[in-house]
Amino acid sequence: MESSEEADSKFTPDSPARRLIVGLEQRFFSSRMSQSSTVLLLGVLVGVAGGLGAVAFRWMIGQTTGLFFDYGASLFHGLGGYYTVLLPAIGGAIVGPFIYLVGPEARGSGVPKAMDAVFRLGGRMRARVGPARALASAVCIGSGGSVGREGPIAHIGAALGSLAGQLLRLSQTRTRTLVACGAAAGVAATFNAPIAGAFFALEVIVAEWTAEAFAPVVVSAVVGSVIGRTFFGDVPSFAVPEYGITTFSELPLFALLGIAAAVVGIALIVVLFRAEDLFSALPIPIYLLPVIGGLVVGFIGLYHSQLYRVGYGMIEQILLGHQTDLAFLVGLLGLKVVATSATLGSGGSGGVFSPSLFLGAVLGGILGTVFGDLFPNLASTPGAYAIAGMGAVFAATSHAPICAIMFGFELTRDYRLILPLMLACGVSVVIAKALYRFSIYNLALFRRGIHIELGRDAQLLNQITIGEAMTTDVITVTPQTPVRDIAHMFDETKHHGFPVVDEQGKLHGCVTLEDVHRAGPDGLGKPVDEIATHDLVVAFPDESINDGLRKLGLRDVGRIPVVSREDHTRLLGLLTRKNIISAYNQALMRHHTRLEETETAEHFD
Repeated sequence: MESSEEADSKFTPDSPARRLIVGLEQRFFSSRMSQSSTVLLLGVLVGVAGGLGAVAFRWMIGQTTGLFFDYGASLFHGLGGYYTVLLPAIGGAIVGPFIYLVGPEARGSGVPKAMDAVFRLGGRMRARVGPARALASAVCIGSGGSVGREGPIAHIGAALGSLAGQLLRLSQTRTRTLVACGAAAGVAATFNAPIAGAFFALEVIVAEWTAEAFAPVVVSAVVGSVIGRTFFGDVPSFAVPEYGITTFSELPLFALLGIAAAVVGIALIVVLFRAEDLFSALPIPIYLLPVIGGLVVGFIGLYHSQLYRVGYGMIEQILLGHQTDLAFLVGLLGLKVVATSATLGSGGSGGVFSPSLFLGAVLGGILGTVFGDLFPNLASTPGAYAIAGMGAVFAATSHAPICAIMFGFELTRDYRLILPLMLACGVSVVIAKALYRFSIYNLALFRRGIHIELGRDAQLLNQITIGEAMTTDVITVTPQTPVRDIAHMFDETKHHGFPVVDEQGKLHGCVTLEDVHRAGPDGLGKPVDEIATHDLVVAFPDESINDGLRKLGLRDVGRIPVVSREDHTRLLGLLTRKNIISAYNQALMRHHTRLEETETAEHFD
């Protein structure tokens, strides 16, 4: 039975769409143009599509916002200002069933879905992904959901790039490139930030830098930015004064900002996914959870309307230095984390990019005000710290410092802050990675069993079980075996360790060559049970070899016994580093062989 992805990408042989596609294929691949030039041209086309997709999505958000907040004010006029409490819940009542019926890809942030398509699916997405994401996110944001528009825009652009690759039946490598092109174009268009859009696609979506992908992605970002400037004007996203640092002695204060930004970024990640777990545990249907999340956001927004939607108005107020009330800013910082977590944790649709920028601006405003009071002759204005804070919190949540620096620069076009911005982002990402393993995007995938942080090839470690890789022909010794006999066995077999198993087959421990050396000449007459290690780290046959590799590293040993989950004393085999390397190399060869065969078949089909 064919998958839904395959079904969505097929066309009847005699349809006009199929004939058009065949004609395009012949024009592209039968010409004298090099394959790199062809992909570059496709990057231009995908850039146009991604830019127009961003424009259309922002128009949809404007329409839904007017529908909910303008029409809602007249519809619920009897409630006074309290009507806004209901709007996010009504939006959730629409978004929840829509996502449940149409497709789970529209749930949450769109960036992890695009990363997954690149990482596991050869760049392939279902044709319905773009429209479903656009509708769900537009309703969620327009009704007051405390999420961003950039993640959905990146997802929509990526889906358009994937669709182009599938329609032209391109190889997986080229389809992945077009996915990155679409994401770059969408982000560049909405932010008027072509450099940041390109780095976002390469550093976050693709997570690797290749010469083949770089040029098409950059071209798509430029084209997308041109589309955005045509519709939105050639202006930065935030109009701010010309800020600069007072002296280089101020740089340590921006380093402190980077440390604080790492803490705030990790807090957003932890609270967001803890909220997802809490909502999932509620005894109500999954498609009704966004209603509960909407009510939470509604009550918060009743007293802090700045937390509705993307919150760019408040960001600009902080950047301009018009909002320096510390108590107010501290309240916004905590409530934004709660509002965003409630929206996305309950199953809403939107991005975490804008919330990261919002939190960074608020944090920068807080620390900039504090530093100004403590060091009046040293610290710059709070707006300068807000700009650096925006980049630093995004760097902490995304683990993409280059992209964060470029965004901070292009959003304001203030080059004089590039040094403190780079310092804050660099410190933030280093601290964030040291304190927490995952970015906000990687964690979303990890919770689905996709270990993207390991790299594309290393993902194979999670696809091979220990039962497939382990050695079952294991040499064992009994607890009563003299140590001198064990020493002879090490010399004869060249092994470095043996499991200790009694006559009933019960595992007692493991003895290693190092144990024998520690026993010394005086211990040669002892039974091996006295020198063996009994506090064992064991593995189970249904675990992945990646789990086994981590367990080997836990004790810095070269082998671990594999036992039954039902009876931890029942030895099933032995897992060694050699087993892992051999199984991984074989799986890697099979993977690359299949990939080459697929790409060859797709090219000559």
